[in-house]
Amino acid sequence: MSVSHNDISVLRSLAEQVAEIGSLPVQKQTAQEWRRLNSLKKGRPLVWITELPWHEMNVDDEMTLRCADSFCREVEWNLRATIYQWQHLRGDMVFEPVYYSPLVIHDSGFGISEIGDHIAQSNTGGIYSTGYKPQINDENDIAKIKDPVVSHDAEASERNYQSLSEIFGDILPVQKCGIVHMWFSPWDELIKWWGVQEALMDIAMRPELVHLAMERLVNAYLARLRQWEELNLLSLTPGNYRVGSGGPGYCDEIPAPGFDANHVRTIDQWGCATAQIFSAVSPAMHEEFALQYERRWLSKFGINYYGCCEPLHDKLDVLTSIPNLRKVSMSPWADLDKAAPKMAGKYVVSHKPSPAIFATETYDPNQARRVLTEALKKTEGCVVEIIMKDISTARNDPKRVWQWAEMAMDVAEGS
Repeated sequence: MSVSHNDISVLRSLAEQVAEIGSLPVQKQTAQEWRRLNSLKKGRPLVWITELPWHEMNVDDEMTLRCADSFCREVEWNLRATIYQWQHLRGDMVFEPVYYSPLVIHDSGFGISEIGDHIAQSNTGGIYSTGYKPQINDENDIAKIKDPVVSHDAEASERNYQSLSEIFGDILPVQKCGIVHMWFSPWDELIKWWGVQEALMDIAMRPELVHLAMERLVNAYLARLRQWEELNLLSLTPGNYRVGSGGPGYCDEIPAPGFDANHVRTIDQWGCATAQIFSAVSPAMHEEFALQYERRWLSKFGINYYGCCEPLHDKLDVLTSIPNLRKVSMSPWADLDKAAPKMAGKYVVSHKPSPAIFATETYDPNQARRVLTEALKKTEGCVVEIIMKDISTARNDPKRVWQWAEMAMDVAEGS
């Protein structure tokens, strides 16, 4: 790979900053706090911020890319994002003095792709809404869902690793990294091919067809998982990666006994699952059409996270069937008064404050503080992580999110 002197200079300068940040003693201290929380040991709530509207976050050219090469620009963005978050959105994030070079993994997909109309939030980036065109209408259509075929381009993985090592490996160590965690949400996929309203109606009107589709899709997911493990594409890092829709995965309970660093197994990792579209589905139907399939996936992992945006306060009894369940998402629509008594001492409360506070005409920091303080009072006696996510907009005022980060730490440290 031929890299210009300018690109090398830019990346080395950013790598120096990341190496300095990652070497601070506070990073190890914060990582230990996440191990404490993930082990269900009491202490103050920890704060983590993710899913930012990056197209609105650039201030004073902090996120303006200066590299020319496409590969270098991707690396530059990652480095700049790390520095930006350290300076403005630190919370309880952990910043490591290492750069992970991902393995180059190819995947054929499920043989069926979404078809629909997209409505973008803005022409500068951000979220978009989609109206899906149904492609699964009867039993014959289920055959469209294929097992993915996975391959590893070892030469490309080595080439990228060597390039990064040559550019800044003497400043910021580079480490190859495969799949450390995987998002499992078959219903997120299925509704793209089925249609949201159509899928929910068919749960009631054509349940046998829905079961056939879920069986086919979950088998396809498991086929992909087997290939990942057989091709030795799984990795185990210290834990500075997102688990499910929550915080970092630092944990003393994995890897499992018999661990071989040269061949990581699924049981050495965190698992997760979610059925976000089931927000208004009963616990019994959640079990029938989601959990019974999700357990086939979750049973393969050493410790598990469940949920995302769906309210789960009235489904905690059925979630007890999940093996090694440790964290449960409590979305902005969850009733913490009902959930907290059932979760105390059993599961980490992965509390998700509403990001809508950033989208109002005028940001009210006092209201944001009151809302978070009230939520933490409701979860007294529980182990809690505060995850601010799904921030679709800050009305082009990134300082709103900066202020929230400072406030959340203040509230958490005083709780």
